[in-house]
Amino acid sequence: MSVTITPKPGILEIALYQGGESALPGFVAPLKLSSNENPFGPPPSAVSAMAEAATMAHRYPSTDHKGLRQALSEIHGLDPERIICGVGSDEIITMLCQAYAGPGDEVLYPEHGFGMYRISALAAGATPVTAPETDRVVDPEAILAAVTERTRLIFIANPANPTGTMLPLAAFEDLAARLPDQCLLVMDGAYVEYADGYDGGAKLVETRDNVVMTRTFSKVYGLGGVRVGYGYAPREIIEVLTRIRGPFNLSTMALMGAEAALRDTDWVAKALRVNADERARLTGGLRQLGVACDDSAANFVLARFSDEAEADAADAHLKKRGIIVRAPKSYGLPHCLRITVGRPQDNDAVLGVLREFRGPR
Repeated sequence: MSVTITPKPGILEIALYQGGESALPGFVAPLKLSSNENPFGPPPSAVSAMAEAATMAHRYPSTDHKGLRQALSEIHGLDPERIICGVGSDEIITMLCQAYAGPGDEVLYPEHGFGMYRISALAAGATPVTAPETDRVVDPEAILAAVTERTRLIFIANPANPTGTMLPLAAFEDLAARLPDQCLLVMDGAYVEYADGYDGGAKLVETRDNVVMTRTFSKVYGLGGVRVGYGYAPREIIEVLTRIRGPFNLSTMALMGAEAALRDTDWVAKALRVNADERARLTGGLRQLGVACDDSAANFVLARFSDEAEADAADAHLKKRGIIVRAPKSYGLPHCLRITVGRPQDNDAVLGVLREFRGPR
């Protein structure tokens, strides 16, 4: 007798997540500007901490992540009892879907939203739903119009990926106040540090019971390869998520590296200053070449070409010169290329190759 074992509904609908390319045929070390990584890497203090952690690899890591939660409290003024740490903010997103959404429920996000929202919703058996944006900016009224009695989670990245645009905090305050009782609003803050003066929704979490904030160490802290993130939420939600979190989900190396990077405030401040200067220069250079782009509040710029064919041709030309950027077709932006803001010489190279591509104007 043969037995056919099938997965839960929704699993086979998941298209595998496609990260930014990292290799090019014919190039030993191509210029990778496809994953919004910090071009300067992690701070040396974090590298030293991780090297020290390697000497303790035979010991199990902390289960309560107390050291990192305390550091987050000291640096960002967060309540450590409201923090849960995960394998990148991706794991927090997954845990939220696992805990609060399932068959018959809906998970809502903007049309150009991060791909993990759909993946995590389907993995939980829930139905992913998108709401239209207005000129690549999240539209709170469109979000509210898409809410139904089945909506359980609403994910909004601010600044948004892959557009780089953002909403003022007041828009989230209004949105949270108008949501029905069964909805959780999740503010995805992967790029918060790059938006000057913005707390990612931390204060809103502390004043409402229906808001969650997620953050990551993968961007400005340069620890994408180590995988550390965290969520900030009402204590009741943290208690729920802690019940399903793996007891040893973060390694000692990840915990020590993240804490050291977090405390290296001078290094972070320098990385942010360079990004702000170079983001403005890259944006201005693209516009001078006739390539449209919105003002970005993140560490990347979304370049808009006349159509998909021109974007494909520009992408191919960049690759011929050893430069990898991101073609966000899966995000509903086939005429665009997302370009990570690199070091000054990296951005010089991008603008030079695109100037060559566009030709005399």
